[in-house]
Amino acid sequence: MLLRELGWNIKVKVPTAEESAVQGENPEEMVCRLACTKALSVYNEFPGSWVIGADTVVAAGDHVLGKPSGYEGALSMIEMLQGKMHTVITGVALIAPDGRKLVEAEKTNVKFRPLNEKEIISYVGSGESFDKSGSYAIQGQGMLLVESIEGCYFNVVGLPLQRLSRMFADLGWPLSEQWRKMS
Repeated sequence: MLLRELGWNIKVKVPTAEESAVQGENPEEMVCRLACTKALSVYNEFPGSWVIGADTVVAAGDHVLGKPSGYEGALSMIEMLQGKMHTVITGVALIAPDGRKLVEAEKTNVKFRPLNEKEIISYVGSGESFDKSGSYAIQGQGMLLVESIEGCYFNVVGLPLQRLSRMFADLGWPLSEQWRKMS
């Protein structure tokens, strides 16, 4: 959605990558590894193309939150995050048509407003939680959960666009050309 809003002609391909943590790996290392694995799996099918892979988690204290397993998992995540600061970490892998690649991570701190049980149940009941890391969508109804953010808003949506733009420039597609439609 974000890339299409830039006017870029993109194809979305679901990668063939298992999304699991490795023992001893911190959240930043994990999202970078997974983003790279996803990007490489797609690049192997479409060599000679620009390929973006991304993976996002929410870190809250010692807990790393991905997508909830269901209703109870979503309730638990929102309960854990309410009234507190957490960090959204996205790993981004970009592979250029010639095979060069960059892998970087973006971190954004998000503070939720305090919520009561009825508010948590109501938000999770909206259905918006179920396919989102941390069980919320800042670009949807979840925007009412957020008290403040420090860092890249688009990272919380799912793709840190400013970082991605810099990565494209570093691999040879300068910002001055990025406003033109990608063919």
